[in-house]
Amino acid sequence: MDLSNLKAPEPNKKKARRKGRGLGSGNGRHCGRGRKGQKSRSGYTVRPYFEGGQMPLQRRLPKFGFNNPFRTEYVPLNIYLIDAFIEKGRLETTITLEDLVEADLIRKGERAKLLGEGELSQSIDIEVHAASKSAREKVEDAGGTITKVPEPSKYVRKK
Repeated sequence: MDLSNLKAPEPNKKKARRKGRGLGSGNGRHCGRGRKGQKSRSGYTVRPYFEGGQMPLQRRLPKFGFNNPFRTEYVPLNIYLIDAFIEKGRLETTITLEDLVEADLIRKGERAKLLGEGELSQSIDIEVHAASKSAREKVEDAGGTITKVPEPSKYVRKK
């Protein structure tokens, strides 16, 4: 026996009440909808958030937060990731943005930020758009350099 063999018991199979079939049926004239008003009309459906015309909850509550349209997004690059790629031979010790794109660490046109998680086993020279203080210290302690790539200005008029 499983769920496909189950049947509902006989008293559970009640016929639906037929609406609007005369006064003798017990559900004629107004069909259980009362007299007038929006809810008595045909085609009436209520949206889940509708509150009968009063000011809805989502408009009564205060709004909060802010999404800055001018935010600068960076792709995070941790030092341990750069070190692993160098050990596997996918990157050299001198790294440019094009090398990062070829190694699939960033996409073309994205901004890269070097972060200081992990340790460096050799000195590297790397080009990035930004670097954290801890990353800068770790690269310089290993004998390497970080070159900050200048970003193109959005407000320069193109001729």
